[in-house]
Amino acid sequence: MSGRRVLITGGASGLGRALAERLAARGERVLVTDLAPDREVPAGAMYQRLDITSFDDWAAALDRVERDLDGLDLLVNNAGIAAGGRVDRLDDAHWRRVLEINVLGTVNGCRMFAPMFKAQQRGHIVNVASIAGLTHPAAMTSYDASKAAVVALSEGLRHELRPWGVDVSVVCPSFFRTNLAASLGGDDPLMERIAARLIARAPLDATEMAARVLRGVDAGRFLVLPDRPARMAFWTKRLARPLYDRRMIAAGARIREIELGADAAREAS
Repeated sequence: MSGRRVLITGGASGLGRALAERLAARGERVLVTDLAPDREVPAGAMYQRLDITSFDDWAAALDRVERDLDGLDLLVNNAGIAAGGRVDRLDDAHWRRVLEINVLGTVNGCRMFAPMFKAQQRGHIVNVASIAGLTHPAAMTSYDASKAAVVALSEGLRHELRPWGVDVSVVCPSFFRTNLAASLGGDDPLMERIAARLIARAPLDATEMAARVLRGVDAGRFLVLPDRPARMAFWTKRLARPLYDRRMIAAGARIREIELGADAAREAS
């Protein structure tokens, strides 16, 4: 599998960085992209600034790929933000930001490179979603919706592009230890603290998750569930729906208790 030409968004830190390191170490020609004007990248990799919400930035990335790589074999749409919050605490600006980055940012990459992949009659698009795109926890509705959209986008693209020889995968991990918590934003600090705690307590870090992700991608899987919690959640929803519903509603009830307790504490102070 070595020697492929790869572009990774959000590749300067977290899962994107771990993927870039592994791919570069095995001989892939990797173009790392991220928001910063300049970032240190793994040995042998290149760097390009890319705001995934800017189609002009994507056009510049395409030019760089054509000039320095003479084509592309693997596009990894990894960049995104974490988001948590109860639905009545999130304003229009929050929803627009989450959907613009997590959904339209991914769409932009697919739109930009689909013509190249079709012309080559080969290529592989990997969209990084989340288990929240398949199973939908309470108090994460904006994130749930954005990642469910990425799953739907990926499935539709698979059906559209496979006749052209182009593969599509969607990666749906559970929580793992990464700097993603730093991107948490919105108007619900209580839920952001809970999400940050779940990320910090996750059993796998970004390096371990990257190795599992690449095993699934290399195997040509469409749906990559790289960790046991993600697989358990996926199959529980499909094979034991009443159990799944009870667990998810119980989690919502715990959030209600936290909210009522916080309200009572404010009134007492």
